[in-house]
Amino acid sequence: MITEQWGRERPDLDVTPMALIGRMGRVTAHLKQDMGKTFAKHGLQAASFDVLATLRRAGKPYALSPGDLIKSTMVTSGTMTNRIDQLEKAGLVKRVVNPADARSRMISLTEKGFTLIDKVVEEHVMTQANLVSGLSEAEQKSLNELLRKFLGTFKDDPTS
Repeated sequence: MITEQWGRERPDLDVTPMALIGRMGRVTAHLKQDMGKTFAKHGLQAASFDVLATLRRAGKPYALSPGDLIKSTMVTSGTMTNRIDQLEKAGLVKRVVNPADARSRMISLTEKGFTLIDKVVEEHVMTQANLVSGLSEAEQKSLNELLRKFLGTFKDDPTS
């Protein structure tokens, strides 16, 4: 409807990108909403899930330096400190001495944090599978490749 209106009012403009970007924004909103429900069910938000998941997928001993967490999650140090503080208050992570340098600290999953993230990540994967279930496996693969190519056009995106 929006692009039709612009087409009528400004036929000199190609608003094809507007339609594409608008749809991507709406898809993103739906994804965030549904994944957020999974996180909220366990008292988490996307940001806290991100930190816990990063520690869990790092492997034993499930600990990283704050700097490594910042690199992995692409947030500022102040934002990361706040996230760590909140997760520590909840008993999900703890600050431990870095065995390689006693002057610094590592952020480590607690047993409670490990148990929680293992449960939540299972539900998160199921949520994501449900979210993309309207596409065939071939369509999912094709869309993934197109999005990878599109992200590659952004010079500052490390995931492409």
